[in-house]
Amino acid sequence: MSQWENFELQEATVADLQAAMENGDHTARSITELYLKRIDQMNTSGPELRAIIETNPDALVLADQLDTERRDHGPRGPLHGIPVIIKDNIDTADAMTTTAGSLALEGSTPAEDACIIERLRAAGVIVLAKANMSEWAYFRGERATSGWSARGGQCRNPYALDRNPCGSSSGSGVAASANLAAITIGTETNGSIMCPSSMNGIVGIKPTVGLWSRTGIIPISHSQDTAGPMARTVADAVALLGPLAGPDPSDAATTIADVLSDYTECLDPGSLRGARIGVARNFDGFHPLVVELFEAALDQMMKAGAVVIDGTDLDTTTWTDKLPLTVLEYEFRDGLNNYLANLGHATLATIDDLVEFNERNADRELIHFGQQRIIAAAGRGGLDETEYLEALHTVQRSTRDEGIDQVMDAHNLDALVAPTTDLAWPTDHIKGDRSDGGSSAGPAAIAGYPNITVPMGQVRGLPAGISFFGRAWSEPTLIGIAYAYEQVTRHRTSPTFAATLG
Repeated sequence: MSQWENFELQEATVADLQAAMENGDHTARSITELYLKRIDQMNTSGPELRAIIETNPDALVLADQLDTERRDHGPRGPLHGIPVIIKDNIDTADAMTTTAGSLALEGSTPAEDACIIERLRAAGVIVLAKANMSEWAYFRGERATSGWSARGGQCRNPYALDRNPCGSSSGSGVAASANLAAITIGTETNGSIMCPSSMNGIVGIKPTVGLWSRTGIIPISHSQDTAGPMARTVADAVALLGPLAGPDPSDAATTIADVLSDYTECLDPGSLRGARIGVARNFDGFHPLVVELFEAALDQMMKAGAVVIDGTDLDTTTWTDKLPLTVLEYEFRDGLNNYLANLGHATLATIDDLVEFNERNADRELIHFGQQRIIAAAGRGGLDETEYLEALHTVQRSTRDEGIDQVMDAHNLDALVAPTTDLAWPTDHIKGDRSDGGSSAGPAAIAGYPNITVPMGQVRGLPAGISFFGRAWSEPTLIGIAYAYEQVTRHRTSPTFAATLG
């Protein structure tokens, strides 16, 4: 056992923490103190995970207030007193800043909490810290390195410190895996919850776009962006899902949301019995041993009563080109300009200002890779342009009506399944991230549909995940299937913080 695995709250779940507060073994303050000490020991010293950009200086004050409330009135609910770490692109109107990892927003303190942060606080959660991330949620430059930001430095994979944690919710994934908190929150545009969850051996839920509000989250794409929970168990991730769901007048996508207030009722260990699960095999680039794990997972699901159906591949030929990138460039320009206008930052008012800032501060911002993506987005026009509208229509039709929906309807499926991502690659600031590794995140991300990744096992010490995805608003079904698979297999293994593997 590594010295870093000897932690009092090692692998503690939300239920464990609540039980400890109920029976008097712990208070919200003592739990918060332990996690803050853990962060101090592991973030910039020890294994130097670089998962956290800053901690909340008011965390202990908040914990004391929640302890007093528990003593006088009882807990607000199952999240009362639970510390949660959030990604640094989610606004908090407190003593912490919100910067998307960029020096351009250093010191920026939004006037209001993001909608999901308001709901977190209402549930009695302690916002513990801001997680490091791929700067600007990985939408910055070519040959980029996941997990790097100018403010936070290079985030490291806790299973092998020389390997990449994947992005852009890298810090959220590492923080959950390394037991810096029981639950974290990441955001995804295309794979940024799925990939770091898979490579860091945890559970990640990317909700249907609109289940959670995006108000107060630094945007890339209004058609694809969503925040979502990341945790070591399905139950812990699901515990956060309902309290943060629901309509927000400032986010039109939430007004059509079909949501539950409590998704824990979907945690049925028998959900695999009779479930019709289609196998999406046309995602290339997975290590052969990841494929072996996947085949074993299919066998385990069949033994648990699932009907596993082959021949349910998704046609990706109509959108695996420049069209998704075109959509993101148009939407990033529009969304970032709107965010900055509402923020009222003294020197950063538009995306053009960001380009100029990075050029002026190239010795700090552009030391590893450039800003080609931002420059391309800055050169796009408005969302009424034909090029954008046609690209958006094509990719959404191909991933929705003629993609996930069509395949699921044709085979009467409850879910589709595939390996989540390939194995973590060595971090390389010269070549950037690997571009040939497998990933199944694209269709659900582009469609705006839900996706859940669960640990599937390890290959020579590196975690691999399995993804369950499906139609819009099918979270209840996917949660049941993912939970049942987790309970049958229990593949989650704590990281050892090895310097290297192999």
